Amino acid sequence: MADTDPAPATLHYGDGEFVVLKPGRFVVCAVSERPIALEVLRYWSVALQEPYAGAGQALQRLAPAR
Repeated sequence: MADTDPAPATLHYGDGEFVVLKPGRFVVCAVSERPIALEVLRYWSVALQEPYAGAGQALQRLAPAR
């Protein structure tokens, strides 16, 4: 399977880095459900093992409920 496959990649999210478990060109934001190209992926949760499209989505998911 080539990295040009239209299916999303499967990643393992670590502290400051991620490892590609299944090749793909993007992952799907856990909050907005928007695709995120791997080359621009900057926000994720190690504990929840999920990616976020940006800082706003990460804060939305990780902020304590009021």
